[in-house]
Amino acid sequence: RVQVESYLTFDPYPVAKLRILPEEVGDGLPLEALARAAKERFARLAELTPELPDELAAAIRSFDEPLQLSYLLATTVPLPTRDRQDLLEAETVTERFRRFVEHAQREIAVRELEHKITEDTQVRISETQKEFVLRERLRAIQKELGQSEETEIEEMRARLRDLPLSDEVREEAERELARLERISDVSPEHGMIRSWLEWIVELPWKKTTGEPIDLKKAREILDEDHHDLDKVKERLIDHLAAKKLRAERGVEAPDAREGGRRFRGEPLLCFVGPPGTGKTSLGQSIARALGREFVRMSLGGIHDESEIRGHRRTYIGAMPGRIVQALRRAKVSDPVFMLDEIDKLGVGFHGDPSAALLEVLDPAQNHAFVDTYLGVPVDLSQVLFICTANTTDTIPPALLDRMEVIRIPGYTDEEKLAIATHHLIPQELRSHGLSPKELRIERSALRRILREYTREAGVRNLDREIATIVRKVARKIGEGVPTPIRVGPEDLHDYLGPRRFFDEVAERIDRPGVVTGLAWTPTGGQILFVEAALMPARRDELILTGMLGEVMRESAQAALSLVRSTARRLGLEPRSLLGKAVHLHVPVGATPKDGPSAGLAMYLALVSLVTGRIARQDVAVTGEITLRGKVLPVGGIRDKVLAAHRAGIRTVVLPRNNEPNLEDVTAEVRDAMRFAFVDEVEEAVDHVLE
Repeated sequence: RVQVESYLTFDPYPVAKLRILPEEVGDGLPLEALARAAKERFARLAELTPELPDELAAAIRSFDEPLQLSYLLATTVPLPTRDRQDLLEAETVTERFRRFVEHAQREIAVRELEHKITEDTQVRISETQKEFVLRERLRAIQKELGQSEETEIEEMRARLRDLPLSDEVREEAERELARLERISDVSPEHGMIRSWLEWIVELPWKKTTGEPIDLKKAREILDEDHHDLDKVKERLIDHLAAKKLRAERGVEAPDAREGGRRFRGEPLLCFVGPPGTGKTSLGQSIARALGREFVRMSLGGIHDESEIRGHRRTYIGAMPGRIVQALRRAKVSDPVFMLDEIDKLGVGFHGDPSAALLEVLDPAQNHAFVDTYLGVPVDLSQVLFICTANTTDTIPPALLDRMEVIRIPGYTDEEKLAIATHHLIPQELRSHGLSPKELRIERSALRRILREYTREAGVRNLDREIATIVRKVARKIGEGVPTPIRVGPEDLHDYLGPRRFFDEVAERIDRPGVVTGLAWTPTGGQILFVEAALMPARRDELILTGMLGEVMRESAQAALSLVRSTARRLGLEPRSLLGKAVHLHVPVGATPKDGPSAGLAMYLALVSLVTGRIARQDVAVTGEITLRGKVLPVGGIRDKVLAAHRAGIRTVVLPRNNEPNLEDVTAEVRDAMRFAFVDEVEEAVDHVLE
């Protein structure tokens, strides 16, 4: 080792004055410990450094001379020039070993990290290579089996070629198929395009059932499945007759044009009526009569527009809307499509589904319905859409305007007896494994069930009570009771428990101030009692109770004002109502009530109270009033009349303008009841009060 003291010249080459440095080896335990540590670090570094042979590490272990070992390590290990200079400048061998250990340790750390990075990269490369190799093997196997990706694409191209697609749909499908060929099957977009093409080829493009319409057979099917509902059946037969005529005269095709206008698609029917009156099953009968597929979709609680229109393809898990999904299930483009509970659609922050239904249900534009997922027009003009609802009040006006509303009212007791005899009892016997010879429910027992155990417009609860009887009879047969088993009126308590409904009219109307009114609800008509009371008070006051809505509260105000204004005609002193509190109450207070049909009943209840005349027990009344004493017409007459008939009431007071509405009431009910038509409130007083 030498140290430059000074440079003498640089031209033509450097000349310097040097000083030879002494070598201090040192002795003792620190030197020996550092020498061993240096050997170990070299051995580890040799393992991590490919350019250092393993033999060199073995040779260095045999070196015992500290000075030679320090120089050998410093020259052999691949260190940066800066570190080598640092080792050379060490004044003692002990210091050189210490510096070597530090530099070697840092180099080992760098080498180990580099080695780890290399291994991780190699693992990822190996997995990718492995996946590539496996995929190539799978492709080779599929090719041998005739199932390669190219084969599937060719099959899809052939299926698209055979479909009767429009030019717009075919162009879009071929464009997506060309993209599928170019995209690697490991790309996420590959699966999206493949799913889209599968939906396209599985939809029933212009595939119809094509069964000719037989009007006589259609009427037989409707009569077989449903009792009564003659007006509804007549409307459906008219619809089928018009459709048959269009088909025979060649104007059924959706592309036909008349006078430059596109042929209108199938009309949109909407069955409106109480629960249990057979709205959904009527749709199934229509499908059977037409020979078409039947598809049902419940709209109750749907509040997302994408449920109707579908999701955009860019979203993960995107799917078409329920309309397109139902078409794929039906496998035909002209099914009978029932949209149940359309009056129970919700509105959420995802959009208004009723607005999305406007395009679906409008015959003028649903021939080119565009689902958001598919992005191409789908022809819905051949679909016969049928909606069901309990009431039209909650259906948006724009949607209701596109519908042809067909009212399905409640049934009379005789009609319910016929339905139970011909439909409900045989159906429950079959579903519980009994034969008609093993159980006989007497007609008088069915009448008692209708009178004491059910009180509804439809027959759903009647079906439940019959099912309860059939289950208990099945249990008896299983326990060995001999058949046939007869169920009479006296046996109902054992099968169904105590009676649930009572004839309240005679019990409730036993004093002045109580009148029987009629109301319409989404579940059918019902009777309600309007009660009035008069109390001394410091000032005039009207108290209203019974969960009355704003319309009924206004009717009560009008009724009280009319009574005060006509006091002399009623034989009262006008001042007799001053300083009195008038209380009007409609029982069953937990049930909200509203509607423009209780004004006349409230007026008569007040007249009964102030005159002391008791209302007749077998008379019910409906109608709205004006401050001039006129009686205004109201709606829901058929349901109200049926409710009165079920309650045993035989006389109904109606506004005169509602007289034409009695045509909707069956002849059986009209013959069993008496109807009084009034224009003025004074006429109603004589009919209702004794």
